[in-house]
Amino acid sequence: MNVESQRVAYGEELAKLGEKYKDLVVLDADLSTSTHTYMFGNKYPDRFFNLGIDEQNMMGMAAGLALSGKLVFASTFAIFATGRAYDLVRQSIAYNRANVKIVVTHAGLTLGEDGATHQMLEDISLMCGLPGMTVIAPADAPETRRVIHAVTEMDGPCYVRLSREKVPSILEDRQFKIGKGIIVEDGADVSIFSTGITLNIALQAREELKKTGVSAAVLHMPTIKPIDKEMIITSAKKTGRVITVEEHSIYGGLGSRIAEVLGENYPARLQRIAVRDKFGESGKGWELLEKYGISSNEIVRHANEMMG
Repeated sequence: MNVESQRVAYGEELAKLGEKYKDLVVLDADLSTSTHTYMFGNKYPDRFFNLGIDEQNMMGMAAGLALSGKLVFASTFAIFATGRAYDLVRQSIAYNRANVKIVVTHAGLTLGEDGATHQMLEDISLMCGLPGMTVIAPADAPETRRVIHAVTEMDGPCYVRLSREKVPSILEDRQFKIGKGIIVEDGADVSIFSTGITLNIALQAREELKKTGVSAAVLHMPTIKPIDKEMIITSAKKTGRVITVEEHSIYGGLGSRIAEVLGENYPARLQRIAVRDKFGESGKGWELLEKYGISSNEIVRHANEMMG
């Protein structure tokens, strides 16, 4: 299985799309070598703007360009796009339903050594709360490529969440459609829902559970808003047990969205695995996930408790 970077996939797709979409412009906040938007900038320097360390200005400019008819991608780290620039994202982009694609990198604990100040764990919650904002967290590089194509073709604002780390390419042959989940593996005893790069963790847990006779379904939810209610309800009815896993705060992320769907439509046993009311810390990304309980072992433990 290939291990690839979502960031590189994003940069490469942007550079390809620039040829097709002559009105596509890209903005970055002095992090283009990290977000890989420099690939577009090298190819189309007249349509690439480095706004420096001024994310608020970048979001305001992105809104203005979009409202004047441009197709706009704006990129930086997750912490800066949703934390530092939230007011501009809300007032200038979301309120005006501007056609801006906010694609962030370095989200979650796997940002690693940069520590708590840069590990954004609340961004899904913030972006899902904005009216009209589509929120997407692809699992790997192949899905990232399809996501970038899909958001280019949709009209309106969206937020795409990418990781710093290279991750296994799991979904090379799977289609992506905004608002739809993916049944990666079917199962009868427990439903494991993941989003973003935690899909690989969910699949590892499935293999461990299989050894003890537990049949686990793994369902990937790349779109967190709008979420695939039908898939959630159908799987919950089938297994009666639901586990969610995500690289995000326990509040306002995938687990919260699924809890809302189940509570309103089909109450089922639910266990959410996420960061529990804590900031992150400096360390190796994958080691931090393990320390904060976002692991296959934790999924297996909860699944066995549910089965017991």
